[in-house]
Amino acid sequence: MTTSTGRRGRPPRGESQLSRAAIVTATLRVIDESGVGAVSMRAVGRVLGVDAKSLYNHVDGKDGLLDAVAEHLLGAIALPARTGDLRADLRAIAYAFRQPALAHPEAASLVLTRQLSSLAALEPVDAVLAVLLDAGCSVEESVRLLRMLVATLVGALLREVNAGPTFGTTDLAGIAQRRAVLERSGLPAVAAAAPDLARFDSAAEYEFAVELVLDALVARLR
Repeated sequence: MTTSTGRRGRPPRGESQLSRAAIVTATLRVIDESGVGAVSMRAVGRVLGVDAKSLYNHVDGKDGLLDAVAEHLLGAIALPARTGDLRADLRAIAYAFRQPALAHPEAASLVLTRQLSSLAALEPVDAVLAVLLDAGCSVEESVRLLRMLVATLVGALLREVNAGPTFGTTDLAGIAQRRAVLERSGLPAVAAAAPDLARFDSAAEYEFAVELVLDALVARLR
């Protein structure tokens, strides 16, 4: 007599539908809601409704989760066509990076901290290096300029997303309150700059950061 059924040995329904894409989406949900520090195999498993152990069939632990998210962000960049103008091409890449990064701002810092090797993740890297190499940079110099550019863009995006009293605010009441605090600080330079310190225009700030880093890069090449 046998008690086996046709379903014996099959994974639970949720696990049978697991995919790397589903895991990335779940990890992004954890990051969006609680930050990168909250990511764990258990946390992602809870979002998916599966045992954390089943995730190991698709990713190699927590580092694998974070790498997958970083690869997703870089892979989502719609790389612009080259024009042959160094400044215009790097500016276009910078703005192409802004869109997927703003969709999941808490995850943007992963682009700086993960050592990635997938084709999707390396395509944006290749695009920037190609522009720099074609402009006459050495390989070593191109790598350093690439890292400076990425660090500047990610820093600007993180500031944009987390802008609050420290960097200014966008609502009129908040601006007025912050300005009053700064003007009463007793610090002459801060008081003089209070009207500007109390405001924060995210688009203008990002544009300024992009143009400043491009100024530095072009000056360096000269």
